[in-house]
Amino acid sequence: MWSRLLAGNRRFAQGQPEHPWQDPATRESLIDAQHPDAAVLSCGDSRVPPEIIFDQGLGDMFVVRTAGEVLDSAVVSSLEFAVDTLHTSLVVVLGHEHCGAIQSAVAALSPLDEERLDELDRLVTDSPSPIIRSVGGSVLESRRAGLDDTDDFERVHIARTIERLVTESESISAALGEGRLRIVGARYRVSDGVVEVLSF
Repeated sequence: MWSRLLAGNRRFAQGQPEHPWQDPATRESLIDAQHPDAAVLSCGDSRVPPEIIFDQGLGDMFVVRTAGEVLDSAVVSSLEFAVDTLHTSLVVVLGHEHCGAIQSAVAALSPLDEERLDELDRLVTDSPSPIIRSVGGSVLESRRAGLDDTDDFERVHIARTIERLVTESESISAALGEGRLRIVGARYRVSDGVVEVLSF
């Protein structure tokens, strides 16, 4: 399934999408049930609609979108439903270039000096914003690893989101352990339409 999604992205990036499975017959075939092969957790950014950038059609993907791919109980439960009830064998965590959630976290943390790490930690942990609590943690972890580029912040955030998803969901962790599920990280480049595959 992952190779099929990447082939669809190549078509999209090259300006040759097929727009598969969007006809009335497909729509009618899905009235009573759905059997998506993949679940995608992606950012809610209007420039990053997974079905379009992967050139997929009706019934192909179970998509959950939040700003900055932020996890909460509803998101985790939705992905568990995809894995446990719909039996999707692939979960894609899809971040993207020029992510506004990353930029917001960087702006929120920038007034504080890197030497005042305790204050930075408190700012992230005590923030009323779930975006700052989640994405800000990724920005801090990136900076502590010597990274200072927003592209790297985005990649680190995708890795941390996958780690949190596996840690917070017993059923997703079990599906991985049993070989029923694969989780991949990817980053969509707004500038050229290409999905960059990440390996951790």
